[in-house]
Amino acid sequence: MMTATVSRWARVRDSFLWYSFKRDKVAIISFIVFLAMVLSAIFAPLLAPTDPYDLAQIDIMNSELPPLGMNGADEAFPLGTDAQGRDMLSTILYGTRVSLMIGFGAVILQAALGIMFGLLAGYLGGRVDAILMRIADVQLSFSTLMVAIIVGAVFKASFGSLMFGEIAIYMLIFIIGVSEWPQIARTVRASVLAEKKKEYVDAAKVMGFRTNRIMFRHILPNTLSPIFVIGTVQIANAIISEAALSFLGLGMPETQPSLGSLIKSGFDYIQSGSWWITLLPGVVLVVLVLVINLLGDWLRDVMNPRLYKG
Repeated sequence: MMTATVSRWARVRDSFLWYSFKRDKVAIISFIVFLAMVLSAIFAPLLAPTDPYDLAQIDIMNSELPPLGMNGADEAFPLGTDAQGRDMLSTILYGTRVSLMIGFGAVILQAALGIMFGLLAGYLGGRVDAILMRIADVQLSFSTLMVAIIVGAVFKASFGSLMFGEIAIYMLIFIIGVSEWPQIARTVRASVLAEKKKEYVDAAKVMGFRTNRIMFRHILPNTLSPIFVIGTVQIANAIISEAALSFLGLGMPETQPSLGSLIKSGFDYIQSGSWWITLLPGVVLVVLVLVINLLGDWLRDVMNPRLYKG
C-alpha cells in the first residue's frame, strides 16, 4: 500500500513537472542551451578541430591569432588562438568538459555527504544531531572559497606543482565537495524532521522495519525535491569555485584547460590586444552558470507550492 502510494505520487509529480516545463519558455531555452553545452563537452574529441593536449598539433607560430572577422585571422582557427598557439574553439570545448566534470563530481560528493549526515541528524536526533550540526555550523562559518584556498594550497605544497597538476581534477572535486556539504545536510535534516512525524513512518516502525530501511527507502524519497533544487544551484557554484581557484593558481593547470584556467591564461594578454583569450571562455562560463541558475530557479518555483503560481 505504501509503495503504491509513493509510486502514484511520483507519477503525478513527474507529469506536473513536464506540464510546467512546457509552459515556461525561459526554462525551455535554458535547458536547450545547457544540453547543447553538455553534449558539445562530451563529444569534444569529435567536434574540436585540434586536441589541445597533443603538443604535436600545437605550433607556437600560430599564437595570438584573432578570431575570424579581424585582421590577421586564419580560417583554420575560427575563434583565434591563445598565447601557446592552441585553437580557442578546441580549448573551450575541452575546458567546458573539465568544468562540468568538476561541477557534477563535486555536487555528487557533497550530496552523498549531506544526505548521509542530514538523515542521521534528523532521524536519530539527540547527541548525533548536536555533534553533526555543530560540525556543519563550524564549517559554514568559513567561506567556501577560503576553505578551498587553504586546502588547495596545502595539497599543492605537499604534492608539488607537477604532481598536483596530474591529480588536480580529483583534488578540486574533493575540495569543493567537502566544502559545501553542510548546506545539503541542513536542508535534508529539516525535511527529515518534518517527515519522521508522519503516519507512514509510524506504520513502518510498527511493522518492524529496521532504521536503515525507514530512512533510505521511506523518508529519503520524500526529501528529494529540495535536494534537486539545491544540487542544481550547487553545480553552478562548484563551476564558479573551480574558475576562481584556477584564476588564483590553485586549480587546473594550463596543460589541462578548464574555463577558469583559460580565463587566467589570457588575463595577462588583455593589455596587448589579445582580449579574446580571456573574453571568449569568460562568456561561455557566464552563459553556462546563467542557464544552470535559471533551471534551478524554475525547479525551486515548481517544487515549492507557496512560490509556484503556474
